[in-house]
Amino acid sequence: MPRVGLTPQRIVTEAATVADEVGLDRLTLATVAKRCGVSLPGLYKHVDGLDAVRRDISVQATRELTAKLAAATSGVAGKEALQALSAAYREYARAYPGRYTASVQAPAADDREHEEVAVQAVGVISAALKGYRLEGADLIHAIRIWRIACHGLASLEGAGAFGLPDPMDETFTRLIDALDASFRAER
Repeated sequence: MPRVGLTPQRIVTEAATVADEVGLDRLTLATVAKRCGVSLPGLYKHVDGLDAVRRDISVQATRELTAKLAAATSGVAGKEALQALSAAYREYARAYPGRYTASVQAPAADDREHEEVAVQAVGVISAALKGYRLEGADLIHAIRIWRIACHGLASLEGAGAFGLPDPMDETFTRLIDALDASFRAER
């Protein structure tokens, strides 16, 4: 019989917290079971395995990140929206490194729920870039360029790969300025 109070959602929430603490690649169901106060076999009554939990973390993280991006860009446009979007993305990656790693995983071809949250995320990013009046392929490329730039910075920063003394905030500002100039030039 399943343990009272233990739900798949609670397991995913605990697993996401563990992933933030130790890294998504070091996440184990044994650690999650311990965190939930159950045996590993007891945990398996609620989940289909580590891959399923990682997928669920990805869906949850994408929802969380999308909500943060939407809130950050509400009521702003143009460069201000780009700055807010990028800062919210960077802040999420810093605050929730395990979830952030999960959020960049592409949905499986047959996973409608995961695909739906990914489409919602792209919709928020697209709306934030609306002030640049990019359409069609230009908008798609702008979204990709933005994501590559912000993911690269977030991933390298999270790995401690920037050891030079110059402040990262200045680099981040210059990155956003360069993206802004590029997106304005595409009109």
